[in-house]
Amino acid sequence: MADATLSQCVILAGGLATRLGTITREVPKPVLEVGERPFLFWLMRELQRYGVTEFLILTGHLSHAVEEAVTTAADSLPKSTRLSFSHEPSPLGTAGALRHAAALLAPRFLLCNGDTLFDTNLAALLAAAAADPPETLARLLLCDLPDASRYGVVTLHGDQVTAFHERPPAGTPGLINAGLYAVNRAILDHCPQTGSLERDVLPALATAGALRATTGHGFFVDIGIPEDLETARHDVAAVVTRPALFLDRDGVINHDHGYVGTTDRFDWVDGALDAIRLATDHGWHVFVVSNQSGVARGLYTEADVTALMSWIADEARRHGGTIDDYRTCPYHPEATIPAYRRDSDWRKPAPGMILHLAGAWHLNLQHCVMIGDQSIDLEAARRAHITGHIFPGGNLATFIAPIVAAADPTR
Repeated sequence: MADATLSQCVILAGGLATRLGTITREVPKPVLEVGERPFLFWLMRELQRYGVTEFLILTGHLSHAVEEAVTTAADSLPKSTRLSFSHEPSPLGTAGALRHAAALLAPRFLLCNGDTLFDTNLAALLAAAAADPPETLARLLLCDLPDASRYGVVTLHGDQVTAFHERPPAGTPGLINAGLYAVNRAILDHCPQTGSLERDVLPALATAGALRATTGHGFFVDIGIPEDLETARHDVAAVVTRPALFLDRDGVINHDHGYVGTTDRFDWVDGALDAIRLATDHGWHVFVVSNQSGVARGLYTEADVTALMSWIADEARRHGGTIDDYRTCPYHPEATIPAYRRDSDWRKPAPGMILHLAGAWHLNLQHCVMIGDQSIDLEAARRAHITGHIFPGGNLATFIAPIVAAADPTR
């Protein structure tokens, strides 16, 4: 099966933004200030939660300003990222801009508009796209709006896109294209050198049965008009400030068989994948914090830990949830390998891993919870000034459900 995680995201950021008037004469729409950051910062930050490690920005209008703002903003993202840019030499439209960047595209990638943000569980899209048949060239993320009159609407048969329609009358509910897609590179065979994805490519692919869709629910904003730009400036930073669930690894999400460093020894705890999906669905960050003294003892390497964590995160996304980020501590005071023989403020019961993640993701510690299976997990939580719980075994989803439900869903 294909990986659920798509590490490359292509962002369309070349439009003229005529509906915003003079405000975008010198500042391109995707990097307008929202919550003291360029709008693209918030979009990129959200996408990093789902495993994106590379952003390819397709630029046109005021491309130098986009590149400068995005490069600066990337330094403040929670995770390091690879940035690249493709500048259209003349206005090519969204389909033409994508085709122009052909040499830079991965075989499968995310594609999104640089002026929309949808606070929904993107892992649902990734999981469905990983299971799509090869004839599906793109899977769209749709937003179900009570009033879709500002947008064209999409009709479905099951999850297959059948048609795109013009704007309905005011007050009409409908499914709209939320501007985010999981895409197969073969879509380039259908992209003209100059033209629009929305008008020229997607309707034809729908007719050919090559498009599928996943519907999400949640806060959606398109900053293309002044009123919605003000909504974004007022709401976006608060919307993406999430509660956080910190999970110990061995003994909480997997059975502790002793120094687990490879996938063949990894054994999911009952309900662990459901628990991660449940927290993601409720808008929580999910982080893993794990002592890994097996590295210090020479039983496996840091590279092995990284590979295993990548596999764990992909399995979580395949199941419809995400692990936003993780920290591990390879050090031990009695390490076999001298390079790892020291104490560390990351090694639980010290709180370093929790606090480092809290700083990177700008967490409110009052809205963070730690789930562990040992007293050192509770002590790390106490020292980090967050709530801690001991998981006694059984089904992890059943255990965390009341914890997640007790949080304010509006955050």
